[in-house]
Amino acid sequence: MARLMKPPAVASNAGISIVAPASPAQQPERVELGLQALRALGYAPKPGQNALQSGPLYFAGTPKQRMADLHAAFADESTSAVMSLRGGYGSNYLLDGLNLETIAARPKPFFAYSDLTGIQLHLLDELGLPAFHGPMLAADFCLPDGIHLDSFRAALKGEPYSVGAAEGLRVLKPGSRRKAVKGTLYGGCLSILVSLLGTLWEPRTEGTLLFLEDTGAKPYQIDRMLWQLRTAGKLSGVCGIVFGEMLDCASPGAGAPADTVAPGERFFARRGEVRSSSAGLGAAPGLLEQAILSALSDFDGPIAIGLRSGHVSHQNVTLTFGVKAELTVGDTAHLNLLEPAVSK
Repeated sequence: MARLMKPPAVASNAGISIVAPASPAQQPERVELGLQALRALGYAPKPGQNALQSGPLYFAGTPKQRMADLHAAFADESTSAVMSLRGGYGSNYLLDGLNLETIAARPKPFFAYSDLTGIQLHLLDELGLPAFHGPMLAADFCLPDGIHLDSFRAALKGEPYSVGAAEGLRVLKPGSRRKAVKGTLYGGCLSILVSLLGTLWEPRTEGTLLFLEDTGAKPYQIDRMLWQLRTAGKLSGVCGIVFGEMLDCASPGAGAPADTVAPGERFFARRGEVRSSSAGLGAAPGLLEQAILSALSDFDGPIAIGLRSGHVSHQNVTLTFGVKAELTVGDTAHLNLLEPAVSK
């Protein structure tokens, strides 16, 4: 990993560039709701020229259009941060065309997760630009309870913060030494990390405090991806592992009565939107956790699970990859971010 290149802290009234490096918003009204939410917080969101493109296929514009918006967002002197519209699929087509000099000339916090994991980690590995694994405009800001505001604001201002049980974090397995571990926080969407193995953009997980999350993957699929990371040597030197909420990663029918709730359904208050979570459904959290423990049976470090960052049911927590962090797993679990990801 390159030496950390911390972007300037972001003022509460700053401009934020909105880009769509992967897929378009599934529902146009989500974009407007997200813009309204950012404005209500005092920020000035500014969609890129091609941010509202839909197509070809499942992409938000051609690779050239999406690349142009991303470069323009970092170069724009009137904005202080960059935020993805949503994830989906397609940002992998931008990896070999990223102009690192353009991005390094004006570093900014880049908020994204899911499919954008590859770009975020590439910028972190090559430039040292911290990855802001946090809420996106048409995935989280559009929801009535989609944002964990304390971590979002703290990350932008460079204030210290920690997360624990209130943010869903719970103990899965204490480490063999039963003490806090410190390392560089790193990670993202598990399936994207695995998809990058064997490529020029292979993630550099060695020696980190690893955060892994995903959505819609069955326990055996999580097991398989962890096996692949382990056998690829990507858990070598990892001091601890934190799993996300693992939204909808329970096997359908493995716990909840079939006639009480459709697999993974969770209803939200606004516009009848449906999202899902394994938490609170009673649907196989035990199976998922057993699969993780089985796949990581030889891992000596502490393991926690449930942190709501990335694909979540509500209140998406911002994590800053690239900074030093400390994980404590005992009777309870806590993750402390020990340094800011921005410069004041």
